[in-house]
Amino acid sequence: MSKTISGDKQLYLRKIKPYQSTIDFMLKKEQKALESIDQNGFDASIRRMKLAEDMIYLASNYITINGVSQSMLKSRNEEALNEGRRTLGKALSYLEQVVSNYLDAAYSEYEEKLEEIVSIEPRDRYILACKLGLCIGLLKDAYGDNFKWIWSFVELEGRFAIVTKNLLNLKKVVANTDPRSPDYEPTVRHLLLVKRLLNQSANRYREKYELSTKNIDDFKIGLNFLHALRRVNTLLGDRSDVEIVKKKLDAWNLKLEADIKKIKESIAE
Repeated sequence: MSKTISGDKQLYLRKIKPYQSTIDFMLKKEQKALESIDQNGFDASIRRMKLAEDMIYLASNYITINGVSQSMLKSRNEEALNEGRRTLGKALSYLEQVVSNYLDAAYSEYEEKLEEIVSIEPRDRYILACKLGLCIGLLKDAYGDNFKWIWSFVELEGRFAIVTKNLLNLKKVVANTDPRSPDYEPTVRHLLLVKRLLNQSANRYREKYELSTKNIDDFKIGLNFLHALRRVNTLLGDRSDVEIVKKKLDAWNLKLEADIKKIKESIAE
């Protein structure tokens, strides 16, 4: 029996060797890119976006290694999954450096950052967001029923929602949602994705509060995502959507006030 296990392990190691080689290559490539950015800041934002895309590809290799492990060894490769999660965190960090991590903020507060990536077409921005979202989803699925990490994805997905929103050039978004615009389709798809992600992150942070932490700050973060969603809807002139979010905000604020009152009463007793 032990020989069989050993044989399976050897076969597994041979199977993942190409992916491990790719990982080693991509990590060296990342280091060289960072050194180049430090030495020459020209086009730093463009290169950080490329780094983010590289990190998505790198994370996909970790996810593949885990898939091979599950298929051949009937067990998850926790180390590969954790490295994949850390790598996607780096992808988000690179994008945050480019477009900021501002959630409920006026576009003017981070507009200057986006001027550095004005050459990146709306379609390419949308595709990058889709790639990142797909990889996060695959990683989350790979963890399966490992409850230990379930709430860590709330923050990861929240950060993803923010950078996806901030990748949009909101100064041009109204013009680009004109059906005559060549950027109409990717812009509309990007906006729909942003709305879904902001609402989803709001719900997830409230779930985290209700089911796990009982930390009021998590509830407040969820409210901030709703405020950001209302800001986007207001910009687009979506009155019905603005009203829907407003009603949700009102209900959540009432819940928050009631919970805070209970906490104060329990402390006073």
